[in-house]
Amino acid sequence: MPTITRDGINLAYDERGTGSPAFVFIHGWTCDRSFFAPQAEYFAKRHKVVSVDLRGHGESDKPQGAYPISAYADDIAHLIDKLQLGRVVAVGHSMGGITVLQLGAAHPEKVAGIVMVDPAPLAFPAELKAGIEGLVGAIEAGNQEPRRQFIAERLFLPTSDKALVDRVLKVMMAAPSHVASAAMRGILAYEGVKAAARCKVPALHIAATPPLNPPHMMTEWLPTVVNGWTVGAGHFNMLEAPEQVNGMIEGFLRHHV
Repeated sequence: MPTITRDGINLAYDERGTGSPAFVFIHGWTCDRSFFAPQAEYFAKRHKVVSVDLRGHGESDKPQGAYPISAYADDIAHLIDKLQLGRVVAVGHSMGGITVLQLGAAHPEKVAGIVMVDPAPLAFPAELKAGIEGLVGAIEAGNQEPRRQFIAERLFLPTSDKALVDRVLKVMMAAPSHVASAAMRGILAYEGVKAAARCKVPALHIAATPPLNPPHMMTEWLPTVVNGWTVGAGHFNMLEAPEQVNGMIEGFLRHHV
């Protein structure tokens, strides 16, 4: 497992394939780099592909302290430089979705295009924000059951494959509590609408059911965006409907990047 180091923090990643533009896949909250495995395998046939564990996640270091979205984006920019990837297609899911938005806003010279796969809300409705703050409070108090219920009941459909739900739960619940709470606080604090106004690179938004960001609002916030929407898949649509997600990314690459 190769790693790169930024500010004393080791970040684990996988690299395979050849071809330009390179892809960088960025997972979501308390997940790891395996969550984009169907996309990494598909696009590595024609492109260089890098899948990274964000700080605090997977096999990367897990320091105490804050986990702002800007730190993830700066880590990815550092990785792009160190691996000499050129201008990449950055693909992020959930928390990784707003990370690639931040990457496009703060480091546009490193990005040929961004793909946000059901990104975390750019603007939190008050009721949802209050619920998530309660979830963070429970995690910090040592009660992990609300975290488990949130993942199993809010991020999947009733028709979702139960083996997949169990596999996702196993990975996400294994993330340390200090990372789970601090990373979620980083999501809540992120000013996504302001970042979208600064982001001028080509962008694809792939909504899930129900979408965390209504496509019509994404168009208002990010005028460069192309909206897609998977059918029959919840928040983890890249795992539940990989062919749909791969096809949308292919079309975006062909027509907009």
